[in-house]
Amino acid sequence: MFKTLTFCCAIFLVISCSHKLHSGKSLNNDGVANWYAYVKDHKYDKASDVYQFTDSMIRLHGDKAGYLMSNKSYGDFELTLEYRWNMEPAYQRGSGKKNSGVMYNVPDTAHDMLWPAGIQFQVKEDATGDFILLENVTLTVRDTTRAPGKSVAVPRLSGQEKPLGQWNTILIRNVQGKCAQYLNGILVNEGANASSKTGRILLQYEGSPIDFRKVVVKTLR
Repeated sequence: MFKTLTFCCAIFLVISCSHKLHSGKSLNNDGVANWYAYVKDHKYDKASDVYQFTDSMIRLHGDKAGYLMSNKSYGDFELTLEYRWNMEPAYQRGSGKKNSGVMYNVPDTAHDMLWPAGIQFQVKEDATGDFILLENVTLTVRDTTRAPGKSVAVPRLSGQEKPLGQWNTILIRNVQGKCAQYLNGILVNEGANASSKTGRILLQYEGSPIDFRKVVVKTLR
């Protein structure tokens, strides 16, 4: 069971023109209206019924896999955020490689499930930056269009993770079906001709406690 927790989240949604930020909508006070949570077979309109929101970050942990999904869809955009693995002993589960992800271009028509269609920026020990193409989404990477499948992994160009427990910075740029993924300022994967060019954003919880902060989306003209 997930414990209901007080919602107070420092995530910012910022809309921009011509690749520049301008004053936008803060999610501090009304984040419930911008995100919902999902665990297997159950959607929670109030995200704080499932995951922990503090004054500086979102903390995903608990007994069941699930995610946060944006209610809004995005076309051409840049998404930046920071993540770190939650190393507090009280939250640890299992001994395998820590695993999570940031999904984008999740179609509005996609049904809630583990995991819906879209493109995933893999966040996993020794694999952070891989593309994971889910539910038959296709992408051309290094001149090869990957065959559709339920879950298709495309390895990253290089490893750029910081040690466990330190904050890492992700940047995803999505423009007209071209996708570029950066980790700590370094390009780690890129592709083109995505079959899903627009959609919602999703923060995954796959059983490894993880913290997110400074989530910012800017739309690109």
